[in-house]
Amino acid sequence: MKRFSLALLLLAVVSMASCQREDHGDIAKLSGRMFVFNYRVATANYLVTLQPLAPITAGSTAEAEFENPRGGAPLSTVEKLFPKTEKIVLQSPPIECVKKGRPYKVTIRLKDADGLLRQTIETSISSNTDQSLLPAKPLVVGPLYTPNPDVFRTDGTTDMSPVKGCPK
Repeated sequence: MKRFSLALLLLAVVSMASCQREDHGDIAKLSGRMFVFNYRVATANYLVTLQPLAPITAGSTAEAEFENPRGGAPLSTVEKLFPKTEKIVLQSPPIECVKKGRPYKVTIRLKDADGLLRQTIETSISSNTDQSLLPAKPLVVGPLYTPNPDVFRTDGTTDMSPVKGCPK
C-alpha cells in the first residue's frame, strides 16, 4: 500500500510538472502595428497591439513611447492592464508629419502593479502613405458631421492643404 501511494504521488508530481508553461519571461508579444489616418477628422496616430502570453496581474501597466515624426521629445501613453485582457491596444496621441517609408521607433515597457519592469519591446513602424495627403483641418465638425466651414468655405472654395512646418 505504501509503494502504491508513493508511486501515485510520484506520478502526480511528474504529470503536474509536464503541464506547466515554460516561462521565457515574456508577458506579451507584438501582434500588430500601423499608422491610422482618419481623413474625416484630419488625425493620424500610431496603433500597436500586443497578445498576452502570460496571465496579466491586476494593476499592471503598458507604457509606450512613440517617436515624434515632427521632431522633439517622444510622445507617450500609459494603459492600465487587467487580468482578463485578451489583447493590449496602445494608441499614441495625434501626430503630424509622418513620411512614407520612414521607420519610426516605438518602445513599450510592461510593468507589474509595483512598477517593476517585466518586459521591454522595441519595434519600428513605417507608413505606406505620406501624411501630406491628409488635410490639416477636419472635414466635418460636430456630432452631425457638419461640413467644416474652415475647409468648405461659403464662397465655394475648399482648403485641403496639409499640415505645414514638417521636417524634410
